[in-house]
Amino acid sequence: MLKNKVTLITGSSIGIGRYTAYEFAKEQAIVIITYYKDKEEAIKTYKNCLELGMPEGKILYLNLKDNQSIKNCVKEVVDSYGQIDILINNAGVLAWKPLREQSFEEIENQVRVNLEGLIKFTKESLPFITQSIINIGSGAGKTAFPELTTYCATKFGVRGFTQALALEEPHINIYVVNPGMTATKMTGYKGVSPKIVAKVILNTAKGIYKKPSGSDIDVWEYY
Repeated sequence: MLKNKVTLITGSSIGIGRYTAYEFAKEQAIVIITYYKDKEEAIKTYKNCLELGMPEGKILYLNLKDNQSIKNCVKEVVDSYGQIDILINNAGVLAWKPLREQSFEEIENQVRVNLEGLIKFTKESLPFITQSIINIGSGAGKTAFPELTTYCATKFGVRGFTQALALEEPHINIYVVNPGMTATKMTGYKGVSPKIVAKVILNTAKGIYKKPSGSDIDVWEYY
């Protein structure tokens, strides 16, 4: 079902993005891995994807705070493959501290990467998407948590964006997958395995959950 489907995963050098790339590689999808700082980790992810069955793919630099970087990334994929079958907006950042202690830079970084960058990247990709968009939200996009004020704001925003875009683009399957606490660098490796989250993302792309476009897919309901 996903064989040779061009699957672009933002922030896929480490964490949830890396394990999501692995799941799609096992399905023989063409996986586009993007990184911001972790080029060496992106290369590792790419090599492992090839070993898992990915027929081909790419490693691309992406800075979601830079408009030209967004345009360049999408253009390179489209120039190579002509389309993006599946877009997975996974890249995200977090400042885990009370709002009083967050710097303007930390606030701006979260808003620009988690929400503004996600929206811009989707907008730039939209003319070329054939199948689905999966936005990675969070349990913190459904329930408020102290010390995650700005992060919560961005993830609540991702859910609203997903729901509205699903109304605008009824021919595309658009979902928001909400992980709970997941054992990645962002959380100090506390929580459930990112492999579990990656499997839910894969199943969402396959349409296994039979939910209408615009829906939340809450990871904790599936383990």
